[in-house]
Order: sequence, then structure tokens, then C-alpha cells
Amino acid sequence: MSRRVVVVGAGITGLTVAYRILRSPYASEVLVVETDREPGGVIRTVRVGDLDLEAGPDALLVRKPWALDLCYELGLEGDLMPQGATASQLLTPRGLLPVPPGRLGIPASATGLARWKGMPVTARLRAIAEPLLPRRHSERDSSVGALLRRRLGRGATDALVAPLLAGIYAGDIDRLSVDAAFPELAYWERELGSLRAGARAKAVPARRVPAGPATPFATIRGGLHRLPAALAEALGPGTLRFGSSVVKLGREGRGPYRVATDGGDDLPADAVVLATPSSVSADLLAEVAPKAAELIREISAASTAIALFVYPKGTNRRLPEAAGFVTRRGALPITAATAVSKKWPRQAFGSRAVIRAFVGGAGLEHELDRPDDDILSSAREALARVYRLTVEPEHAALVRWPGSMPQYAVGHLDLLGAIDAALPPGLYVAGGAFRGVGIPDRVRDAGAIADRVVRQD
Repeated sequence: MSRRVVVVGAGITGLTVAYRILRSPYASEVLVVETDREPGGVIRTVRVGDLDLEAGPDALLVRKPWALDLCYELGLEGDLMPQGATASQLLTPRGLLPVPPGRLGIPASATGLARWKGMPVTARLRAIAEPLLPRRHSERDSSVGALLRRRLGRGATDALVAPLLAGIYAGDIDRLSVDAAFPELAYWERELGSLRAGARAKAVPARRVPAGPATPFATIRGGLHRLPAALAEALGPGTLRFGSSVVKLGREGRGPYRVATDGGDDLPADAVVLATPSSVSADLLAEVAPKAAELIREISAASTAIALFVYPKGTNRRLPEAAGFVTRRGALPITAATAVSKKWPRQAFGSRAVIRAFVGGAGLEHELDRPDDDILSSAREALARVYRLTVEPEHAALVRWPGSMPQYAVGHLDLLGAIDAALPPGLYVAGGAFRGVGIPDRVRDAGAIADRVVRQD
């Protein structure tokens, strides 16, 4: 007899869960219920002038293979594109400086540190001495900031590494969990003896895109929205229900779960996967798993926004040959910018500069307490100062992402263990709030959840 599975949410996580379940050897009936009218979740492409631009994530991290593997399965490999410009820059009091070669913001060589002019000589010398410090053998979780300052010193942490790592989670490194957000850092210290040894160690070979050079990131020709669209198509008719919101999750005794929608449906389910923002998942679990709901509410999420700008012809040559820049917290009204026309060059851009600027994040959400036009104006002025642009953009748009960036606080992995223990059989939670915010991590997590569903684990 087929098991009935309801997946709530048609973002990349929910769609991949459904896809993996339906391709398992175990008979299952799957229904994906989604509030929006189209799949994708945080993967969204918007029209700015005559261009379609990414308003959410814009890349797949190549060294984490799960998303690229999925692209191959879905027949998208021929449309995978490598990066153009790959260099990263950091805004310092001396202006834009290239980030020293390394991994996770950690320079791989003492020479790279010694020559980097973005911090005082004393800070460079302190960071250069990092391999001489005794390693910490404890496996107890700590904040990213505590580990970095202990190993590299305050100067190098605040000037160089913090802006790079904090930007990935739009977070505060003094609250982010090492074990959940950047477990490599703890491993490098504990097993290799220093962060520099880890940054210098040979990385696992990344899967190459079929055409072009090996680059850290890849994208899909036509936009990343093609990935959830391909998943939705692969699921087939009758599996997806758009424009329908789940309003209640219930159960009588040991019977099936009942999934109620705003359209009056009462869907029976042997298993339910909540691939929704953590706040939504907590609300839906309040009746059937109150302890799990209480624990999930401990996971906070920061709000962000992305400002998109298209500049006139001839402006792209004014941008440095780099993928973009990050800046120290509070130095500008933006936290980072991507030079889209350099990172992902395409014919439609012509000679125009196309830039994405990032606003908000943990501790900086006050920047979002303004009208869209004010945010766009301050972001535009910041870009003009940094890139020395003397012309105004021809087109601009702002996309807000309230509560979109989960914050993995110290102890996050222990919290996940408690949440799993509090969930009754047949209930599962997935998505960026739990085991990784990037697309590859979400695809990996979705596969693991699908395995548990079919094994009735």
C-alpha cells in the first residue's frame, strides 16, 4: 500500500524532497502544497528594465556537489555556466583590496598576510603567528568570532575574515555557531593544528561544469529559477498544488495526520514534511508537536534586501575585474555588492554595469526601516563612492526578504537534535533554518529527509 506524503513548501528543499521520494523504490503518493503561484521559494528572478536578474541566490557553490549533481539528473548540465570574474575584494580604509588567496577568508600563506595592507602591521604579525599557537582539542561548540579572535587576533578577524564569513549568513560572527556554520574551522584547528594549514590544504576536487574553466561558483543559463522549474516539471501533473496555504496540522490518536488548507481541503497523510520558514513550521506544529514547535522558535532569522541596478552603456569598464566586494559591518549602508556584469557576463548586458547590493542582516535590520526609494538611494550613493561611478543607474529595483536568513547560534546542532527527538513519527522539518542555507546544502538535506521518509525513520 502506498504511503501518503504531504510536503509543505515548493522551494528547492520541498521540491527535492518530493523528487527523491518519488524516485525511491518505495511506493508513495506525494503532494506538494505551496502558497505561491510558482515554485522556487527564495530562488527568484525579477525584471529590471530589459533584464532578468537574480533577486535571491545567484550561484551554486561548486565544491559542494549536490546541486550540480541534481542539475545533471534533470538534464540541465548543458546550461551550466562558470563564473567570469572570480576575484573578491574587501573595502578597507585604503579602498578596495583583493582578498588574499585562501579558504573561508583564511589566508593560505604568511606572505599573503604580510602583504595585505588592509590592517596594521601589528595585526598582520599577530595573524602570521597563528600556527605557533597551541591547538584546542575540545569539541565543544563556540562562536565563530571567539575561535577566529583566539587564533588570528582581533585585528585580522575584524578587518579581514569577519566581513567575508558574516556575509554568508548575513549574521554576527559573535553569535554564529562554528559547528553549524563553519565546521571546517574547528576541524582545521583540532586536526591540522592551525587555520592556515586548513586554508593551505588541498581542497576536494570540485565537479566541473561541462564547458569553461573550473571556477568556485556556477549558475544556470537563463537563471537559477530553472532548477526549481525543472524539478516541478519532473514531479509531473497532480503532484503540485500552487496557490494553497496549509493553515493547520492535526491528528487524531494514531491515525493519519490531517493537513488543512485555506481552500477547505482536509488532506490525510502518513508523513508530512514541513519545508517552510522556521516560524511557519513552528506555527503548524503547535498542536501536534508543541515541544518541537517551542524549540524551533529558538531559531532566529535576519531580514535582508537586495538592491538591483542597471547602469548606462559604457559603465561596465569602470568596474574592477572582480566578482564584487564586502565591507565591515556598519561601514556603509550596504554590506556587500556583486558586480553581476563581471561575475556573470552575458550578451544582454552589453557594456552596461549591472550590480546587486545587499542591505540589512543581523544587527543591521534598522537599515530596512525605510521606504524602498530611500534604501535604493543610499545603496546607489555607496556604490558611486566605492566604484567611482559618476552616472546614475537607468533602472533599479529593491527586493525585500523578511526573516529570510536563519541564524545558527552557538549550540545549533544540539538544538536540532532536540527538535528531531521532539517530533513524533511521520513529521519532518527541512530547509535553510536547520542544516545549511545555501542551495547545495538544502539539496543535500532534502535527500536525507526523503530517505528518512521512505524508510519511515
